Amino acid sequence: MSLTADLLIHARWIVTVETDGEVLADHALAIRDGKIVAIVPPEGVAAVSAKETVRLPRHVLMPGLVNLHCHAAMTLLRGYADDLALMDWLQNHIWPAEGKHVSDEFVYDGTLIGMAEMIRSGTTTVNDMYFYNSAVARAGLAAGMRTFVGCSILEFPTNYGLNADDYINKGLKERDEFVGESMVTFTLAPHAPYTVSDATFRKVVTLAEQLDLPIHCHIHETQDEINGSLSEHQVRPLARLAALGLLSPRLVAAHMVHLNDEEIALAAHHGVSVAHNPTSNMKLASGIAPVQKLLAAGVNVGIGTDGAASNNKLDMLADTRMSALLAKVGTQDPTAVPAA
Repeated sequence: MSLTADLLIHARWIVTVETDGEVLADHALAIRDGKIVAIVPPEGVAAVSAKETVRLPRHVLMPGLVNLHCHAAMTLLRGYADDLALMDWLQNHIWPAEGKHVSDEFVYDGTLIGMAEMIRSGTTTVNDMYFYNSAVARAGLAAGMRTFVGCSILEFPTNYGLNADDYINKGLKERDEFVGESMVTFTLAPHAPYTVSDATFRKVVTLAEQLDLPIHCHIHETQDEINGSLSEHQVRPLARLAALGLLSPRLVAAHMVHLNDEEIALAAHHGVSVAHNPTSNMKLASGIAPVQKLLAAGVNVGIGTDGAASNNKLDMLADTRMSALLAKVGTQDPTAVPAA
């Protein structure tokens, strides 16, 4: 049976990611009207009539990777403030450096560089979180990368905003600039439980429901975060956020390193997705996330690189590999997170 296609891609290997370990040798991918219409075995290629043919004799062809947590503009801070724990790194080094340098131009240039790096390792979608949201969206369109633009929200001033309301208002105004852009989706990104008030979290939940927006937040990244929440709020961060209504299928919770069994069950119950950032967690000595338990509980776990300042690269294949290895050594179970 003959098949017509706009593009036929011959590849040495095709990894479908439909079945664990499925690798198709010397197959071809047929594309018509921008959609995959067939994966063609070697003996069927002659029956395909294509307007354009591309041959990749040494390549692996696979679906694009999704970087579930990133601060792409921080490629311009790569290698700065190494060998520090998170709060020292943030408060005494990263935030002051951002205060000196971050601008619309900084964010556009840094994000575009970061996206070029991500594309080289097969990433086609990024869930980002930073400032100057319009610059992130413009960079995504220039790079041709599907971009989730996280509008950072904090209670204190930065170069970008004065307070939580200012961050929200600016983010929503910038969102309006990109209505109709299929490659750009804006999200509300309250930074973390230790930088955002109860009132602001409630406002984020209301706006997310009204506007049908995803939410992206750092949660349970370090033990210090847990201790601070117990001291200030008398509950652990996830319990506080649950009471405020933040936990839902629209939430991507970045890190989630320090979790007990009750919190894992809570995340599963509310349909929360977790962005696991193994290399960043290792570099900042934050800990090892309980990925095996999260997966066993039915939690949707994706992988992120975090920013280049805490990684120091944006290679999703490297972080995917690290996710499997770290889970194995952390549990002393070689089957904890399988290679596939």
